[in-house]
Amino acid sequence: MKRVAAVMALVLMLALVLPGCAEDTGTEGGGTDATSSEDTIIIGSALCQTGIQAPLDEPALRGAQLAVDVLNENGGILGKQVKLVAMDGKSDPVTVGNVAKQLIDNGAAAIIAPSDFDFGGPASQAAQDAGLVGISPCASSPLYGSAALGDKQFTMSMWNTTMGAVTAEYAYNELGYRSVYVITDDFIDYTKSLSKYFIVAFEDLGGEVIFEDTYTQGQADVSAQLARIKALDKQPDFIYVSSYMPDLSLIIRTLRESGVTVPVVGGDSYDDPALFEALGAEYGSDVYFDTHGFMSDEGNPNYTEFAEAYEAKFGDAPDALWILPGYDAVMVLAKAMEEAGSTDGAEMAKAMEETTFDLLTGELDWSDAASGHEPNKAAALVKLTAGKPEFLGWKVPEKLPAP
Repeated sequence: MKRVAAVMALVLMLALVLPGCAEDTGTEGGGTDATSSEDTIIIGSALCQTGIQAPLDEPALRGAQLAVDVLNENGGILGKQVKLVAMDGKSDPVTVGNVAKQLIDNGAAAIIAPSDFDFGGPASQAAQDAGLVGISPCASSPLYGSAALGDKQFTMSMWNTTMGAVTAEYAYNELGYRSVYVITDDFIDYTKSLSKYFIVAFEDLGGEVIFEDTYTQGQADVSAQLARIKALDKQPDFIYVSSYMPDLSLIIRTLRESGVTVPVVGGDSYDDPALFEALGAEYGSDVYFDTHGFMSDEGNPNYTEFAEAYEAKFGDAPDALWILPGYDAVMVLAKAMEEAGSTDGAEMAKAMEETTFDLLTGELDWSDAASGHEPNKAAALVKLTAGKPEFLGWKVPEKLPAP
């Protein structure tokens, strides 16, 4: 039987975090000063602080830094202080893997990997080779789990099976849409598999996929896709765009500027303040996406306390959703160590499989390693109107596509 974890007790302790918060317990730049210590538990971060992955990973790092402060203010882990040591993965898979190995060599007890399979996989593979738990805050590919990466590897994100199905069911059942034009960025596995599972779910409901188009990140030209849409005999009820910033904003703006006004639907890559700003009030309406949470008490009743603690530490209000899963990742590792009574990777993985975590980003439990460490988690559904996000609620698909 799963045990309901006490992680939210740590979240509730945020009220105790005052402006005199402890200093950062690890490097924030490119270097590392990690050393093993009987009095310290080191958590290594291979998150990408620069490059195309940074809009997801850099905010997650800030969340992780705050979580370490909260833990240390309240006794640390297993009676030891916690040190977060961050090295920049630089949005390069080879660098990410090398960074993870260096962190492990210097005493890390667990590794936080980038929020994407292509970028984060090498860090988790390094952790697996060392017998350590690796965890990604937001990697959503079904490849991110024990089947591909090993029995001590986890992602906190719902898989794209959930993310694709939630928007498919919302579009079909609640918005009444019956036809869709799909544009898939062939950039990484995330964008490709998200479209794949959306299409499976939408067609299973009886929806029609009029055309499956492709786009390549960095080409900065949507004219071919636009021409094909305008040449259709039958216009779709909506367009599903699985892409990534910065080109995601270019695609949506081009559609809108060219008179294509049907709704646009997508996944968690839409949850980016840079996208909201780029679309603005003129182009940022009738856009729907699902993601990992929502930055208000609507998304989680403890958000206000979290935001106050964040502002006390960093001097500004939280500016990106990705901060929350970064915070949650550290809290999950802390709870796993406490449940295991040690930092042993196998014991931690067992604790993570057997515990239900109540987090800022929702309730989460994992299947066992034999079942892939599949994350059982709801998606937060969001609508963009005039460039402003609106929370529509937590959604779990009625039927989940097979990974």
